[in-house]
Amino acid sequence: MSMTPVEDVVRLKITEALKPSTLEIYNDSAKHAHHKAMQGSVSRETHFRISITSEAFKSKMQPARHRMVYALLKEELDRAGGIHALQLKTRTPDEEERQIARENAEQGEPMAKVEQDQG
Repeated sequence: MSMTPVEDVVRLKITEALKPSTLEIYNDSAKHAHHKAMQGSVSRETHFRISITSEAFKSKMQPARHRMVYALLKEELDRAGGIHALQLKTRTPDEEERQIARENAEQGEPMAKVEQDQG
């Protein structure tokens, strides 16, 4: 049996439904275990941060994208001891490319490498 059954289900459902080109899942539950709302909870999988890049998000605004993910994970969100908090970053492959280019430009890295003549 897996040590991360909730994360495994989340990964499976998102992968099957959204066919993401990028999927990053972070279990932040340990950071929140001391919160009053978590007292008595035996689950170690209650707080997740998820970054998803998928063509399925094309032409959809953020609220609609988030509703898609919430609908996929309805069981895990509704179940006692299930997911208590979900932080989502949803984007299309084009948005991801623009974000990477912007981050590279901010770090001063070249967006394209130019060969210089050695002669």
